[in-house]
Amino acid sequence: MNAQIRLTEEETKALAKEHGTPLLVVSTKRVTENYQYLKRKLPRVEVHYAMKANPDEHIVRTLADLGSCFDVASAGEMEALTAMGIAAARIVYANPVKTAEGLETAKRLGIHRFTYDSASEVDKMAAVIPGGEVLLRVRVENPEALVDLNKKFGASVGEALELLRRARDKGLCVKGLCFHVGSQSATADAYVRALKQCRDLFDLAAEEGMHLTTLDIGGGFPIPINGQDINLDEMTETIQKYVDELFPDTELWSEPGRFLCGTAVQLITQVIGVKNRDEQVWYFLDEGVYGSFSGIFFDHWNYEFVYFKDGEQHPATFAGPSCDSLDILYRGHNAPALEEGDLILVPDCGAYTSASATTFNGFAKAKSIVWETENTKSYTVLKNEQRHFIADAV
Repeated sequence: MNAQIRLTEEETKALAKEHGTPLLVVSTKRVTENYQYLKRKLPRVEVHYAMKANPDEHIVRTLADLGSCFDVASAGEMEALTAMGIAAARIVYANPVKTAEGLETAKRLGIHRFTYDSASEVDKMAAVIPGGEVLLRVRVENPEALVDLNKKFGASVGEALELLRRARDKGLCVKGLCFHVGSQSATADAYVRALKQCRDLFDLAAEEGMHLTTLDIGGGFPIPINGQDINLDEMTETIQKYVDELFPDTELWSEPGRFLCGTAVQLITQVIGVKNRDEQVWYFLDEGVYGSFSGIFFDHWNYEFVYFKDGEQHPATFAGPSCDSLDILYRGHNAPALEEGDLILVPDCGAYTSASATTFNGFAKAKSIVWETENTKSYTVLKNEQRHFIADAV
């Protein structure tokens, strides 16, 4: 897997001086490398970037130029891709529960590929887009995932055949199945279970005259941070082995989000205030949980903080700039003594950060720029040195 990209102190200060903070620094080179890695390791799989992870136009246009397709969940995401000139044939409306506006937008834009996991969804799609191509989303048990999406979506194996029949009988074009093992899944185990499960369903459907041709293996490919022991080569090789064995003639899709964008963005934030409360120092930053640190709550994520100061470290509380007492990033995190104006670099800050940021309390969202750096460090090396990981999330 590619080495981690990291701005130097000089680069961080120069960019902050030129563009201000908070600042998101996007590497389209890293986006390209991540996409090419998946295409190399899973050559039969057609990539559909999950827009929800990060809809930054720099990222989306880079992936579009590389040939990626796209996974969308709303009318807004469909409109955004269309405005960039991305063809409807490269878009799948993959929200298992669609709004009336979303279906009407899909119809108007010519988007005809969908996923579903319930009988009511079949009726909605058939009424608005008769003949639409559909994949049934099936549930995969994977409690080890960072975010278990199967708590909300996915039909059980027991109801799958009936839902396939219903779609066929309502005039929809039943193309196949899809699944999602959950976000930041560290091994291939859940993929293997899901692939075997889907193979059984393909065979049962064939017995009833439904010859499924497409399998979407979802997303969930992890990024190697937060100290997880991940062997991405081994993971993707195992997945490739089983798709070749179980689905040699099937069209294969995937829906990665975090993997493509997570390691491609760094955040520069600044200390804007220092105070002592309850015998602990508090550092107030110009970015908080309502901004690019929204992933603390929405994505269960712990962010790495890189300081450009030495010295003895002491437990500190980090808070965002808003007037809401909820806007506390971390408590009891060891940090060197910081002062107002000091910069903090947050690597690997590309997934579910700016995507879920708000303008709460009137604070603008962090500016995003494209800037490349040659400064990289191996993930293996970082695991063996002192990393400034956050210890205790609020």
